[in-house]
Amino acid sequence: MLSSLRERCRSHLRERGRRRARLVSKDGRCNIEFGNVERSRFVFLIDIWTTILDLRWRYKMTIFISAFLGSWFLFGLLWYVVAYIHKDLPEFNPSINHTPCVENINGLTSAFLFSLETQVTIGYGFRCVTEQCATAIFLLIFQSILGVIINSFMCGAILAKISRSKNRAKTITFSRNAVISKRGGKLCLLIRVANLRKSLLIGSHIYGKLLRTTVTPEGETIILDQVNIDFLVDAGNENLFFISPLTIYHVIDKSSPFFHMAAETLLQQDFELVVFLDGTVEATSATCQVRTSYIPEEVLWGYRFAPIVSKTQEGKYRVDFQNFSKTVAVDTPHCAFCLYNEKEAKAKEKKGYDNPGFVLSEVNETSDTKM
Repeated sequence: MLSSLRERCRSHLRERGRRRARLVSKDGRCNIEFGNVERSRFVFLIDIWTTILDLRWRYKMTIFISAFLGSWFLFGLLWYVVAYIHKDLPEFNPSINHTPCVENINGLTSAFLFSLETQVTIGYGFRCVTEQCATAIFLLIFQSILGVIINSFMCGAILAKISRSKNRAKTITFSRNAVISKRGGKLCLLIRVANLRKSLLIGSHIYGKLLRTTVTPEGETIILDQVNIDFLVDAGNENLFFISPLTIYHVIDKSSPFFHMAAETLLQQDFELVVFLDGTVEATSATCQVRTSYIPEEVLWGYRFAPIVSKTQEGKYRVDFQNFSKTVAVDTPHCAFCLYNEKEAKAKEKKGYDNPGFVLSEVNETSDTKM
């Protein structure tokens, strides 16, 4: 009992460790880390717009709040310095005929409030700039222009973050497992994909990459070597009518990297199948890419997907997502090589074959007979 439990724990840990070693997660995130980057991280400031968009929401909101509060406080200090230099503050005891640069600035707090009112164009009417000094007028113009730039940049970044097509990709889902079974007389690898929204993805295109470690004839080991995997739909893999769940399939022929795999050796393979779906969002015309991946444990040999589309009595088509990833066992050859050998043997039986030991000899017929 203890030994079986120990073996089960070991197998679970091995499976868990193997599941972690994947480049693309099921939800499409890439599991990769860059180390020893030679170039300075300040190069990301050159493309500050993309850097801001790629930040997480907590960091983005921190920058958003800090940008406004920092600019308000900085210009508040400048307004305080202008009032201090012009001796408009109460501690200088200005005369009755004294005209300040900014009315009703009595300290740092009132200078901060005037900076806030100026930049966000609130304009309470209690504090205002006079024509007494050109420095205050120039500072007012400079703060107004800079405030518009900060407001446009930060609000645009928030809007672009909300409207990114990455959020649309979350409404595209793939089946939990891929299956291998016969389809149209051919051995195929099948994957189911569905659009959870009624709005379409225009110009959708589906393709795949098989990632594995290979060794070249020269002895070089290539990690994450990529092999193209062509996926098809009955209507073609271009410009899909993606209104209902589709079953995409890859024909396992002699040019397929799955041709030399078998049901008994599938779990011993070391590969990762990454599936991509590219399309254009109908509402925003923005391009969108959805990704997922499958490792050998997630590829079921000898299964097919259960049907999920039915027709109601009212004449509508109903999609039951409860059976979206459900599979059904079917009779399937245990390898593609056996299926093609079986087809070739049946084809030869229908055509017949020549017997090399058979020799046709000619017989001369004569009309003379001897008594």
